[in-house]
Amino acid sequence: MVDTLGHSSFAALMLAFSLVPTSPASAIPVITAVVAALVFILVAQMMVRRKSVWLPGLVTRRRLSTGKLCKGIRWLRRPVRLVERFVKPRLTWLFHRPWMWLPLTLVMALTLFMPFMEIVPTSGSIASAVIALFAASLLTRDGVLALVSLGLLPILPVAIYYWV
Repeated sequence: MVDTLGHSSFAALMLAFSLVPTSPASAIPVITAVVAALVFILVAQMMVRRKSVWLPGLVTRRRLSTGKLCKGIRWLRRPVRLVERFVKPRLTWLFHRPWMWLPLTLVMALTLFMPFMEIVPTSGSIASAVIALFAASLLTRDGVLALVSLGLLPILPVAIYYWV
C-alpha cells in the first residue's frame, strides 16, 4: 500500500490509522496509544521531508487478504462519494512550507497527549477524529478542511475537561 501511494502515503496512512480509534475499537486498551505513536512517527517523517514512509517492521509485515481489502473498499464507496461532494482543493497554499509547520506541530503535540486520554473514555476518539480531518485535508489539498481541523483542536481540551 505504501509503495503504491508514494508521497501521498503519509496522509493516507495517517487517515487510516486515525480512523481506528474513532471506531468502537477505541474501547480496546492501548489502541489509542499505539495509533498516537504511529501518527507521531508519520508526522515526524513529514517534518524532516522524507520521500517515503518508514514504519516499524511490526506494522509493515502485516498482510491483508485481497478479499478483505475488496470488501472494505466496497463498503467505503458510498461514504467516500458523500465526502467528495464537500471536499476539493482550496487554499492549497496552506500545504506548503512554512504554513505546514503549524498543523504538523499541533498534530504531533496532540499525539503526545493521546496515551493519557485513554483514562477518559472517548477522548482519544475525539482527538483521532481531529487528526483524521487533518489527514483528509492533506489528501484532498482542502485548506478549508485543514482550518476546520485546526479550529477543533483547541476545543478538544475544553471538551475533555467538561466531559469529566
